[in-house]
Amino acid sequence: MMENGECPCGLGQPYDDCCGRFHTGGADAPTAELLMRSRFSAFARRDEAYLRRTWHPDTRPRRLDLDPAQRWTGLEIVDRAGGGLFDTAGTVEFRAYYTRGGRPGTLQERSRFARHDGRWVYVEGL
Repeated sequence: MMENGECPCGLGQPYDDCCGRFHTGGADAPTAELLMRSRFSAFARRDEAYLRRTWHPDTRPRRLDLDPAQRWTGLEIVDRAGGGLFDTAGTVEFRAYYTRGGRPGTLQERSRFARHDGRWVYVEGL
């Protein structure tokens, strides 16, 4: 989490006005990209409950092992397809930056999202 209260997702907004509203259950992410960003923020804040809640039940792991030594530091959206307000599926390709043990790293993934019970959920990484 950034020290100045800025949301980790990279949109430059205060956390409470950005991904915080999704994390608290006050709203659902309206697009696959916003769900991707809110999940990144949840990893950065170690919000396991939100990550599990926004994971498709068919692919959700039984448990998550979030590494306390890994600090998520930035997110870059590379590409997106579908995942809009009126879509039922979409993909978001991203680069997530982190440090672990003082060493920088990057995770790149193309994530698949779908609507489940009217809400966007993460299905899997492609």
